[in-house]
Amino acid sequence: MSWFRELAPQGVRYISTQVGRCHSRYFSTFSSTVTLNFLCHSFKEYLVIELFIAVRTRMKSVKNIQKITKAMKMVAASKLQAIQPRAENSRGLWSPFIALLGDTPGPDKEVKYVILGEKGKAQLIRDSKKDIKVSISELQKNPLNYTQVYALEDDILKNVEYDALRIVFNKFRSVISFQPTMATVLSAEVVEREAEAGGKLGHLDSYEIEGGETKAEVLQNLVEFQFSCVLFNAVLENACSEEGARMPAMDSSTRNAGEMHDRLTLTYNRNRQASITTELTQIISGASALEG
Repeated sequence: MSWFRELAPQGVRYISTQVGRCHSRYFSTFSSTVTLNFLCHSFKEYLVIELFIAVRTRMKSVKNIQKITKAMKMVAASKLQAIQPRAENSRGLWSPFIALLGDTPGPDKEVKYVILGEKGKAQLIRDSKKDIKVSISELQKNPLNYTQVYALEDDILKNVEYDALRIVFNKFRSVISFQPTMATVLSAEVVEREAEAGGKLGHLDSYEIEGGETKAEVLQNLVEFQFSCVLFNAVLENACSEEGARMPAMDSSTRNAGEMHDRLTLTYNRNRQASITTELTQIISGASALEG
């Protein structure tokens, strides 16, 4: 009976002993009836105890989940506070390129995908597996610095031939909002062709090139630097958007876990009080019947 005393709620632990004593005193007279009633009573008590154990286990589990989600919200807030200034500062790296080269969509021919991370890969493998050119998934959890992004850019440009690069990312706006954004980087050949044709990039011919580099070399270096800046900003913006989305999600989960714990506590206390009242009523009724 030691396990019963450990698991049974306070106030119900010794009721079975008291009932057993009441029955054992008159067992010789009412043996069959008392035995049947005692077995039914024990089985009912066993079910009540099992209910209490299940509810208390569930309460403990929900409480642990609430602690975890609360900690995750605090971690996300700390990471966002560290990443957000970097993301806002990185916007100034590629903004001058928009003024110089514009943000024109560029030619739309054959589309190939370059994927960074696992989240986009999971969706595109189902829809456009044959169009995936490069997939880089072994990235660290912390946001990349510019040196690491530049290495990624060099790896991408070595394996991809392109007329226009479109970088798709989530631009961070606030903790509860982010905007899907697409930035375009044209190849050096397309930029030079557009400049010579006198289109939107015709003003580039008005610039004088100093030094020994040719116009094509300058444009190539300019395009590569633009791509690395846009990619660096996209990585930081994505990280901010992820942490910003995680904060309200974990806050909502924490509140839901608290409400569920309150409902379970109410259910537990209500059933516990009902069990105690029922047992006491049976004891008092049995004692009154014996005395009468």
